[in-house]
Amino acid sequence: MAATDTWLVIGLGNPGPEYAGNRHNVGQMVLDDLAGRLSAPFRSHKANARVAEGRSTPGGPRFILAKPNSFMNNSGGPAAGLLSYYSLEPSRLIVVHDELDIPFDTLRLKFGGGHGGHNGIRDIIAAAGTGDFARVRVGIGRPPGRQNAADFVLRDFSSTERQNLPILLADAADAVVKIAADGLTAAQQQFHAPPPA
Repeated sequence: MAATDTWLVIGLGNPGPEYAGNRHNVGQMVLDDLAGRLSAPFRSHKANARVAEGRSTPGGPRFILAKPNSFMNNSGGPAAGLLSYYSLEPSRLIVVHDELDIPFDTLRLKFGGGHGGHNGIRDIIAAAGTGDFARVRVGIGRPPGRQNAADFVLRDFSSTERQNLPILLADAADAVVKIAADGLTAAQQQFHAPPPA
């Protein structure tokens, strides 16, 4: 299988309907948007994940969209298993995940680096043996007042947030497609302002 135009896109979250609307599951919500564009249903995969495959445009990059069946903190096993199954280097991996340190309704894209305290990313780095993969970081903001961050991420988006959520999910899906088609720098220029010089 030629992997030159193939990208593995993993949306992080927790399995099960009780978690589906949580802020922590925004990565998987983005994959639902992408799968709709590909007209590709998710199917069970032996790497302990649900996988959908397809191209967003004829002749465009091939996407393997994956939602791990494991809980967020154990995302590394499915990620490493899928990379191995599809014979892909970590550089062909894009991970979509929630980010507390970015305001809601904001995206930040990066390649490589540490886990920034995100346990799902921490586990993928450990399992893959490298942090050299792209991340689409979907801002969910910090909890209000003294609310515990762990409780905040396991709650559903507020009614106000849900009004803007479809646009945020579509933008994140667009960013994934842009990274695959035109590279990270082009995607960064389109989806977030460059950091100050």
